[in-house]
Amino acid sequence: MNRFRLPILPLLVLTGVIVAVSWAARSSVSRAIPTNLPREMSLGNAIAEVDRKFDEEWSKFDLEPSALADDLTVFRRLSLALHGTIPSLEEIRRFESDDKPDRLTRWTLNRLRDRRFADYFAERLARSFVGTEDGQFVLYRRDRFVNWLSQRLRENEPYNEIVKRLIATDGLWTGDPATNFLTAAFSNDEFDEEKLASRTVRAFLGQSMDCAQCHDHPFDKWTQPQFQGLASFYGHTQLQFDGVRDFGFVDGEPLEYMIEDRETLEQKTISPAVPFGEEWLPAKGSRRDRLAAWITHAENRRFERAIVNRVWGLLFGRPLVQPVDDMPDPSDEPDLLDILGRDFREHNYDLRRLILTITSSKPFRLASTHSETEARRFWTHEEHSAVFPVTRLRPEQVIGSMLQAASVKTIDQQSNLLVRTVRFFREQDFVRDFGDAEGDELAERAGTVSQTLLRMNGNLPHELTKATPLSSVGRIAHSAGTNEECLDVLFLVCLTRRPTEAERTAMLAQLEGQYGNNRARAVEDLAWALLNCEEFSWNH
Repeated sequence: MNRFRLPILPLLVLTGVIVAVSWAARSSVSRAIPTNLPREMSLGNAIAEVDRKFDEEWSKFDLEPSALADDLTVFRRLSLALHGTIPSLEEIRRFESDDKPDRLTRWTLNRLRDRRFADYFAERLARSFVGTEDGQFVLYRRDRFVNWLSQRLRENEPYNEIVKRLIATDGLWTGDPATNFLTAAFSNDEFDEEKLASRTVRAFLGQSMDCAQCHDHPFDKWTQPQFQGLASFYGHTQLQFDGVRDFGFVDGEPLEYMIEDRETLEQKTISPAVPFGEEWLPAKGSRRDRLAAWITHAENRRFERAIVNRVWGLLFGRPLVQPVDDMPDPSDEPDLLDILGRDFREHNYDLRRLILTITSSKPFRLASTHSETEARRFWTHEEHSAVFPVTRLRPEQVIGSMLQAASVKTIDQQSNLLVRTVRFFREQDFVRDFGDAEGDELAERAGTVSQTLLRMNGNLPHELTKATPLSSVGRIAHSAGTNEECLDVLFLVCLTRRPTEAERTAMLAQLEGQYGNNRARAVEDLAWALLNCEEFSWNH
């Protein structure tokens, strides 16, 4: 295989040495898999209702769903969706040794309790809450915001409580990181009430009202006064020496959200008002407290539908309703979002339960292949979730999977600090070069020639496929007893599956008669080929 190579980077060797030295000194953390789901997380009725809804839909459109995917394929989906990376060989071995029939559900719960889930999902949610820009460092700390959100997910705090804190928390952006949701919209020495109103309805209600900021929406029912009424809830928000606070008066003067009347050019005061569900708005409390209560009110279907749709998108690679921040009005007839939303609400807005329910339902367990050969019919199957959608991995999933494939051990919080630090900076560099989807990460996207060239010719893929003593490639090349075993393990490490007979026949020829360093170089070439194949960069 003809490809440009660079010498082994000393950093990789140094990293490996430090990992080996520090391994014994590291405190052990339980990696036990729950033997049963906790009683309070019993999902039977919820899953049955979701599956029944899909059965009705498939029958209505005369669709034959795909066969079930094999467990390793679903295990790979879970890892990509919840941790942003493929599973390690260490995890695959443990998963395969678990022979109980409900292992996928129990392993899903295990992955939800893993720190990697909280960190990864916190970043995904943060993109919709505050975007990806760093903002003013003095007043805005995105890193603290994401860490705070990760902590909330680790503690499994109810989602409605998280949202209330984002909207209504007072304090400093360093000591009370939830306030960064507000300071992200601070510029020119004042809060941008309209930016906050727009972000609030987009992120928490899945609703775009941006057009109504300047005029009545041309294609929807939203009016400019409705948008201004929402913006006014942030009209009392001020920045003081002790952080973000709400004040009714400043220097004896009333503090209000004001706009210029286009006809008279006079400033006029806008009172807080909501565009629907006035009866949900509390009469008392600060303006932001009242807005938070209205947004998260149990009868506000948009709130639960929006997060269900976003979580569905993060798990499948595409949401049920696109785009996630401009959803249509809920209909009178409850749909799948309502079914999942009601269960979410009735179980204390538990995000883990929501994810468990979705990933245990039929659509998530279906294969991504189908016997249908007519393209339009196939797309119809995909449109109605009768086949698992094949979606391109996001940049952080590509780099996360490449780094994990280079190690047979799981890279997580138990890994050496230097390993995690190197991974962090490599992710940052790779995502920057690969092209970050930023806040619009659930939109349809196509791969580019530059991205392919980066994976094929970049330094990182060559470093990761070097047969060093501590890399997966080196360990496989030197410890696999037979060429067949070598190929099996290599496929598991890179693609979370074993080779087909055709692949086995073709690739074993590369290993035949190779020994010592020659065998190591042959394994390097095979690993490079697997990391650059189309299958590696897709969720399927």
